[in-house]
Amino acid sequence: MGYKVGFKDVNDILATLSQEYDIYGPKRFEKQGRYSDTDIIRYDKISKIEEVVFDQKSDFPAKEVITPITQSLFYFTEDEYRESKVTDKKILIFMRPCDVNAMEHQNKIYLGNGGYSDLYYQRLQEKVKIILMECTSGWDTCFCVSMQANKTDNYSLAIRHLDNEVLIEVKESEFEKYFMEAPKDDFEVSFIEENEVKVTVPEIKDKETLLKLKQHSMWQTFNSRCISCGACTIACATCTCFTTTDLIYNENASIGERRRTAASCQVDGFSDMAGGHAFRPTAGDRMRYKILHKFHDYKARFNDYHMCVGCGRCTSRCPEYISVTATVEKMATAVAEIEVKGDNHE
Repeated sequence: MGYKVGFKDVNDILATLSQEYDIYGPKRFEKQGRYSDTDIIRYDKISKIEEVVFDQKSDFPAKEVITPITQSLFYFTEDEYRESKVTDKKILIFMRPCDVNAMEHQNKIYLGNGGYSDLYYQRLQEKVKIILMECTSGWDTCFCVSMQANKTDNYSLAIRHLDNEVLIEVKESEFEKYFMEAPKDDFEVSFIEENEVKVTVPEIKDKETLLKLKQHSMWQTFNSRCISCGACTIACATCTCFTTTDLIYNENASIGERRRTAASCQVDGFSDMAGGHAFRPTAGDRMRYKILHKFHDYKARFNDYHMCVGCGRCTSRCPEYISVTATVEKMATAVAEIEVKGDNHE
């Protein structure tokens, strides 16, 4: 069922919903961007529809709500420990289709990886309801259509933002009661069908091709470009790596808390082991690992979609202007070269 609702009435509905839900959306923070005179858009609690940024892609993904950059896991003393608390309320998040698909990828990692479920992720994720933000045009770094992440049916409500009103599609019946007095409309959410940017992910047919691709010289070109800052992975909608740290409250180390903090495979030292062994010592090695994980390994493991959802945030946030789509195209060229050489050899 669809409805047409003015901003004032929407805000009244949000106020009512906030009694039961913590409501999050992409929100503008002025003068807190990359440069002193730029803004940043990231997820935070909202109370009014005017706070939700519809006309720009958020700099950081919706995953911040469920997997915050820093998260307390539990508190401990010498004799016992206590898990950190979470909100008693349910969670309602304004999300674009790419972020919804990214959350489904995260579910596989946190909830279905070898039969193990991450308690700290699960207890938040099971509270989530989604307000799908209609996205029909995209931005200059988006390539969600190529990654088949431009559509989803995983939402409770869908919204189209107009000048002074919104159109709402109510998909889940429990939300119908909030719109009983609103004028009905035949609105159904639409999805983007074509991006400005397109990418063709190469098919790596066998292990021999994969091994030759890992040794290809294209990866070493990133040694002089990538500064290993990790900005791309923090902005990524699907990255799940983290590290854990114990914070000690007193000098005898008997009282403290354990936190996990988002980590990046692009930062030097991420793969270091005891004894000083490093699996990926150069920026090129680390870039190879990230790209192959997003565009081969994940799909090979779960046998459905590639991990990347084509949101393009990594390209937008990179201080060295490294384009993920250009990198994948270079990888496709490298795979074609490997296959031709293999055919000639035969």
